[in-house]
Order: sequence, then C-alpha cells, then structure tokens
Amino acid sequence: QVQLVESGGGLVQAGGSLRLSCALSGTTLSRYAMGWFRQAPGKEREFVAAIRWDAGNTNYDDSVRGRFTISRDNAKNTVYLQMNNLKPEDTAVYYCAKRMHAYSDQYYYDGTRYDYWGQGTQVTVSS
Repeated sequence: QVQLVESGGGLVQAGGSLRLSCALSGTTLSRYAMGWFRQAPGKEREFVAAIRWDAGNTNYDDSVRGRFTISRDNAKNTVYLQMNNLKPEDTAVYYCAKRMHAYSDQYYYDGTRYDYWGQGTQVTVSS
C-alpha cells in the first residue's frame, strides 16, 4: 500500500535551518505532484509548498517564499523541504502529501486534492 514517511524535524533556534524528507513507497513518485502542509496547535492545516511531478513547477505560500525550497528526487522516491531562516511562527507539525491523480497539479494549495498523507514531523523554532 502507499505510505509516506517524513523525517528531519526537530528543535532549532530562530534563524536556523532544517531539511525535511518524505519517502514514498507503494507507488511511483514520478507520476505525482507532491505537497507539504503544516498544522500549528489550535490552528487549521495550511499549505506550505508544492512541486510538480517532474519538478517543472513549484509553488509556495507567501509566508515561506524565499526561505523554503521544495525539491524531489524521483529516483529515490523522496521529496524534500529545505527550510532556512526559520521563525518561531514556523513551529508546527509538517506533513507531506501525495496528489490523488497522476500528472495533475491544479489547486495545489487544496488539501482535498491529496489522497495520502504522512504521519507528520514536528518542527519547533525557539526565539
């Protein structure tokens, strides 16, 4: 079955960096756009970044643009989120997600367009 496993979260000081990884198994990554979302305590889940199946296009929420970079290695079935200049407001559980339909990346910010989610990895940024 399809599984997503995130790793790389942790505790970091403001201004620091972390790199999250998301390993996909059970299907072929190269057919699917992928997204990263996050959920802070007491808040709704929000879109962070998305990448097309061939990495030909990336999209970011305004709050992370210029600081975060999404990338993918289809040969390794892995998606990454490089997070630089982290801020306390970036503190959240981060989830990667796989698009429901192959070769589709419209409405990348809409979580209902994704069918499989990882278990999440905690990112905590101290001030």
